[in-house]
Amino acid sequence: MIVGRRRREKAALGIEVALRTGGEIINCDSVQVYQQIEIATAKVPFEERRGVAHHLIDFVSPIVTFHRG
Repeated sequence: MIVGRRRREKAALGIEVALRTGGEIINCDSVQVYQQIEIATAKVPFEERRGVAHHLIDFVSPIVTFHRG
């Protein structure tokens, strides 16, 4: 688990670790799960993901109430 304040630093470290270990990224951000919400979400752009699978980003429609259940 990688935690911190700045998306860019966490994303870069997480992607580097995933590339070295064959891992994948599981997103835990409460806003990034929603599709079509780009402003103020700091989603990692596809070109910065470097081929590493990212899960739970753009996962559900914004009209759906999504919770951990």
